[in-house]
Amino acid sequence: MRIADNVLVAGARVAGAACADVLLNRGAAVRVYDREDSERMRALAARGATCVVAAEFDPALLDGVEQVVLSPGFPPHHPIATAASAAGIEAFSEPELAWRLREPGAARWLAVTGTNGKTTTTTMLAAMLAQAGLRTAAVGNIGVPLVHTANGPFDVLAVELSSHQLHWSSELAPTAGAVLNLAPDHLDWHGGFDAYAEAKAAVWRGGRAVANLDDPSVVALAKHTDAEVTGFTLNHPEPGQYGVALGFLVDYTGPEPVQICSVDDVHPAGWHNVANALAAAALARQVGVTHADIGDALRKYVPEPHRNVTLVEHAGVTWVDDSKATNPHAAAAALASYDSIVWVAGGQLKGVDVEGLVAQYAPKMRGAVLIGQDRAVVAEALARHAPGLPVVVLDGRDDAVMTEVASHAAALAEPGDTVLLSPAGASYDMFTSYAHRGDAFAAAARALIEGEAG
Repeated sequence: MRIADNVLVAGARVAGAACADVLLNRGAAVRVYDREDSERMRALAARGATCVVAAEFDPALLDGVEQVVLSPGFPPHHPIATAASAAGIEAFSEPELAWRLREPGAARWLAVTGTNGKTTTTTMLAAMLAQAGLRTAAVGNIGVPLVHTANGPFDVLAVELSSHQLHWSSELAPTAGAVLNLAPDHLDWHGGFDAYAEAKAAVWRGGRAVANLDDPSVVALAKHTDAEVTGFTLNHPEPGQYGVALGFLVDYTGPEPVQICSVDDVHPAGWHNVANALAAAALARQVGVTHADIGDALRKYVPEPHRNVTLVEHAGVTWVDDSKATNPHAAAAALASYDSIVWVAGGQLKGVDVEGLVAQYAPKMRGAVLIGQDRAVVAEALARHAPGLPVVVLDGRDDAVMTEVASHAAALAEPGDTVLLSPAGASYDMFTSYAHRGDAFAAAARALIEGEAG
């Protein structure tokens, strides 16, 4: 479908500003709406965009508009989305716009989605493609706008896609797409788990699906797709699957199983990252990457920060930054990795229940330090499932609270323990991002240890 001549771009952060920029380059009449003024808004206005800053959206902004490009933060129930729908105006996302802008010969897309592990899998995939000599980049929800790379000098793009982006898509159809896992997340945005899962399934629109056979929700989703499904599992693979056998990642999609690399070659450590590696391998094979190149890429892979990364070890205590764990499903992967934990948690739970996570992992905890908007919810769950556990609840409202976090965590920890920042919630109540939260934790931990050493 063509790109219209009159377009409203809703949201002027990285993705929205990139969309407006590309549309202006195409000669479109562009309106940009945002609740806050910014340098990006002023730059777009200087280029000829009609920029509107207002706390509330005025439906009159849709007058004469043929299409709306929505930044991922706008849910289906937002006034812009409902007004566009009522007026019969098509609304879509930045990746959808990028897909429609692709020219003949543009790079193929291999796409990754799921509740957790998207960035790790996407960057693993990009490493595999690069190892094979293909021109590639890790783009999309990972932070690099697709509209600036869709027609770039690439052979294959490793594309991370969120449920928000996929919800606002209709034509986007990657060569192959992987759904890593499904757990309740962003339920306030989607309105329920079924809608969330349905959005994820859009990654299979191109006809080739990679699916996690160990996740019942993904298996159920795959039963309803018309795509050709290739599964991966942490168990011994059956013919047609990827899996683990005798300590090796294995591709059994051919006549005989082929070993890719040792489980010990996958890092960061943890079975969830072995699953991520299998998903990336299955996608890479879709464009002909050899098993040798996949194995070499995994051995050389450098993990992204804030994903179950050991920061420092001191006095027998290991400090770990897993700030990227912005929901209970992600936090569970880290909590499962250690035997005795001082848990640093809290933030914005986004309507997701933390009860099951606490019930399962409280027996492994030495204590907990809680921060953020929903700290009381986590504290109440800990009180129910581990009534004798020492729990410190901090009321700080900005990143300075991490100094207190480090002090209390160190007091609770004993030799052999892991102080684990794995919040199970989003960060925007107190920090600019999960990276800001992780950096603040790391700085506080190191300052505390250096002070003790001094």
